[in-house]
Amino acid sequence: MDEPTVAVGRVARAHGVQGEVAVLVLSEVEDRFALGATLWLEDGRTLTVESSRPHRGRLLVRFREVRDREQAERLQRALLVVPESSSPSLPEGSWWDHQIEGCAVETDRGRALGTVREVIHTAANDVWSVVDGGGRETLVPVLNDVLVSVDVGAKRIVVREIAGLTVE
Repeated sequence: MDEPTVAVGRVARAHGVQGEVAVLVLSEVEDRFALGATLWLEDGRTLTVESSRPHRGRLLVRFREVRDREQAERLQRALLVVPESSSPSLPEGSWWDHQIEGCAVETDRGRALGTVREVIHTAANDVWSVVDGGGRETLVPVLNDVLVSVDVGAKRIVVREIAGLTVE
């Protein structure tokens, strides 16, 4: 895909023997997993939703291209994405993962922490994995009390210097 993508779900595991998968939904757009919706895997392959239903806090999804458990198991941990252009505008203070990844992060006291390598989606809040030049990782919780400023245009994030946030 030639444009930036937005993560809308992650396949957790295969469910049953007929190709259904359990998906952790990462999107608030209700129609993402509606009958006939098209989703992409990170490698560019497309999947078409054949059916979906809620199940234990996740969504059970059957894709037209996945016919059995073996094929479903190969999708385990796969990220499901859509083109950014198919997504609604984000509210103030929200960002797409691809806008955050690669941003330089420093504290409000000017100490460089590294760059955002990955956005981790958790049930409570997102967490940014920030890695410095030496490979040391700092996990930054995406909370108003922690974030000072986020400038995705300049690829720069400032976070509060909070005890326990970083290892010195």
